Amino acid sequence: MHKDSDQREFDVIVWGATGFTGQLVVAYLAQTYGVEGPLRWAIAGRNRDKLDAVRKACLPEALREKLPVLQADSGDAASLDRLARQARVLCTTVGPYAKYGTPLVAACVEAGTHYCDLTGEVQWMARVIPQYQRAAEASGARIVHTCGFDSVPFDMGNWYLQQQMFARHGAYAQRVKARVGRNRGSASGGTIASILNMLEEATHDASVRRIMANPYALYPAGIRAGQDGPDQRGAKFDEDFGQWTSPFIMAAINTRVVRRSNALLGFPWGEDFRYDEATLNRSRYEATRNSVAGAVGMLALALGPTRKLAQRFLPEPGEGPTREQREAGYYEVFFRGMDPRDRGKDTLVKVTGDMDPGYGSTSKMLGEAAVCLALDELDVGGGFWTPASALGGKYLERLTAKAGLTFESVDPGRMH
Repeated sequence: MHKDSDQREFDVIVWGATGFTGQLVVAYLAQTYGVEGPLRWAIAGRNRDKLDAVRKACLPEALREKLPVLQADSGDAASLDRLARQARVLCTTVGPYAKYGTPLVAACVEAGTHYCDLTGEVQWMARVIPQYQRAAEASGARIVHTCGFDSVPFDMGNWYLQQQMFARHGAYAQRVKARVGRNRGSASGGTIASILNMLEEATHDASVRRIMANPYALYPAGIRAGQDGPDQRGAKFDEDFGQWTSPFIMAAINTRVVRRSNALLGFPWGEDFRYDEATLNRSRYEATRNSVAGAVGMLALALGPTRKLAQRFLPEPGEGPTREQREAGYYEVFFRGMDPRDRGKDTLVKVTGDMDPGYGSTSKMLGEAAVCLALDELDVGGGFWTPASALGGKYLERLTAKAGLTFESVDPGRMH
């Protein structure tokens, strides 16, 4: 880290504070840390009037002027450089990151400023990591992608499961199945915009299609791929959970992140560690219906003409559910860790979130990732990390104490 990092004006700057999710992150930090507490933070964006409106929406009148407002433009490299040099951590919600994210990463890497985001764009991460990894190592900038619903509950859920299994049995799970249980929430407009942009890129670029199809797309360079194959397609009965399953749309992101965590941590779970994700269903019919609906939906989005048609009916970036809808949301994910030599050592944990995954819970997870990077003593230096490999136990404490997540062991015989 650059020597001046401790003297920087702010611990955290929220970039993109005027967007829908950005505003939720601002509201969360204001509620959790205040504006004159131990966390020195500011909001930033392009439009001063909109930033003032965010302060008005998120803070009581007496405190509004106490939250600093900074202006910059993602198209102006010099303004991003100035922004990056003012903070220990830049926390960004501005996507699609493949369109708007790279200049900010470059500015943070150059300034030795830590960075966290909400991207789930594997094709962008696969491009940006090798491009800036060496420079980030040199400057001390810790760059942590995927700090929202993709992929924190999954990356940290697997990490937690492995800690529990080792504590009980002295061995890590060489195979882990993650299964999404009950949940309520809708995909965010920003997430949909990122998926649409990724599919648009894939239509015109065969290399993007190859990256998206590669289970080890985010593995560090020079490391031999493991044994995992393509993500689940179609309905399958899972003997280990005693339920039918259907594909989970975020598996294409989360599985790559979890595999990268294993590699970055030095393969504690083995070089042949296997990990997959799916959604639990109540019946074969439900699993088949969900599989078909998901496949048809993705096909429609993958084809140019139907993608344009579908966009009329999908939420735009900046749109999202009401506060009541966010607070009525929830999710649960089960992780089963298996010991190939002794299935009696199988360990099951459950991760839950207390708000809708795409907005309410995501904004809290991102906010705590930023604070963790800014204030906690971490074991890693500069470079591109995953939530589990960079933030580990300190982040777990924050997620459970403040962000509404629970991590708990459950009896493998009892699923709900």
